[in-house]
Amino acid sequence: MKKGIQHARAGTPIDHYLLIKTATKQIASNHKPFLTLILGDQTGEIEAKLWGINEKDETTFCNKTMVHVRGEVIDYRGRLQLKISSIRQVTADDHVKIEDLIRTAPLQKDDMLAVINEFIFDIRNPNLQRLTRSLIKKHEQAFLESPAATRNHHEFMSGLAYHVVSMLNLAKSIVNLYPDIDQDLLYAGVILHDLGKVRELSGAIDTTYTVEGTLIGHISIIAAEIAETAKELHIDGEEVVALQHLVLSHHGKGEWGSPKSPMIREAEVLHLIDQFDARITMMNDALVNIEPGQFSERVMALEQRRFYKPAFQKTPADIL
Repeated sequence: MKKGIQHARAGTPIDHYLLIKTATKQIASNHKPFLTLILGDQTGEIEAKLWGINEKDETTFCNKTMVHVRGEVIDYRGRLQLKISSIRQVTADDHVKIEDLIRTAPLQKDDMLAVINEFIFDIRNPNLQRLTRSLIKKHEQAFLESPAATRNHHEFMSGLAYHVVSMLNLAKSIVNLYPDIDQDLLYAGVILHDLGKVRELSGAIDTTYTVEGTLIGHISIIAAEIAETAKELHIDGEEVVALQHLVLSHHGKGEWGSPKSPMIREAEVLHLIDQFDARITMMNDALVNIEPGQFSERVMALEQRRFYKPAFQKTPADIL
């Protein structure tokens, strides 16, 4: 088996260090308690059941706990599950760090920051450039480490920055194809549209919503910060309102979380780019472990559809 839980198949023996991402106590039909564990490493995650638990197990095998697990991957009702034969908490003698067991973006943080700074440099409108540069500088460390979500897409360390880099590359291609689009406004909107997530989400490990994130949300958070930063920089041009509109409308519809629907051309483009990158990423995640000629599990965020990998398509390993 390739290294990592993501590459496991039914029948694969497991002898791995894993991180307990979530541990949920439940009661079996025989009235005995058990834990449903979501175990993960840098490549992905898998569900497991820990049967016959006691009070000590509940406190030992909790969220953010590193463990060493032996067992076997099984197919349970069409889903892969890890059947545990033994599990223990990691000790200092194991020489394992929590960072070793967290999924991260495929690009280095410094490389992503360099790409984003190049796009900021390409923003010719001085008001938009100053706003964008100031806000990224203010939140730089959190921006480079934060996931883009708690689930569905880019829900891993540095996922937010990786999402932005992908969207910027899409935006550049679209601007080249449609030169009437305002490159400066679009680039600024792409870079800042999800920046409020550095305050909405708790971090890359066991990501949850903060109180501020739950009560206000990342869209309102960054829209307010744009206004505050503009005041600090003595910027009062229409660019401020236009940029706020891009942020406020990038989810597209009220039922999807946007206070406004796109009413500026670049706002519509931002919404479509955001949707494109998120949906393709979810499809890729669903298909990564699927053999050619097979269907994925249902993806709830994509209308509960299953996706098929055509039999003629080769996997990266086959190509190599």
